Amino acid sequence: MIGFRLVGTLLLSLGLLAGCGGSDDPPPLPQAQVPTSEQQQDPVAGYNLGPGDQVRVTVFRHEDLSGEFQLDGEGYFALPLVGEIKAGGKVVRDLESDIETAFKDGGYLVNPQVSLEVLNYRPFYILGEVNQPGSYPYVNGMTVINAVALAGGYTYRASQGSISVQRGGSNGKKVGVGPTSQVLPGDIITVPERFF
Repeated sequence: MIGFRLVGTLLLSLGLLAGCGGSDDPPPLPQAQVPTSEQQQDPVAGYNLGPGDQVRVTVFRHEDLSGEFQLDGEGYFALPLVGEIKAGGKVVRDLESDIETAFKDGGYLVNPQVSLEVLNYRPFYILGEVNQPGSYPYVNGMTVINAVALAGGYTYRASQGSISVQRGGSNGKKVGVGPTSQVLPGDIITVPERFF
């Protein structure tokens, strides 16, 4: 009789432990949203400019006002006649409009027409369990697996199913991503260590 009670208690205890036992892995991060069809064609559509980006400004019929500029640490660059322009945090179309307004309101041009092109995007960063963590130049159409390959591949400790991205720098929200998720300039990719 005591043997049956002992066996029953052990089985009950094991059953409870199995039900309560958890994995050492952290809870999953929210998944990044699926991009729209326009964003799939051009992953940097709607991209907010930031420090380190290099742009070419073309003011039609005014070559002396056109040129290539790099955004400083605060997201500004200086244009002839109008001075400093804040570009950080703006999309290309909005910045074109701001430059046209600056030339018009300053009394320099009557009907300015401005075109802006991003020449070089700021780098992205990959941290954690890759062989060569660091910053790498952004290439249009880059995915997480491309970024990992640039960084020398995964280490043997990498948790390949728990990769996260912070968009918008270190203050951005972390979202879980898969190997085919798009990478944007300035992204911080983290490959965590798996728990054995």
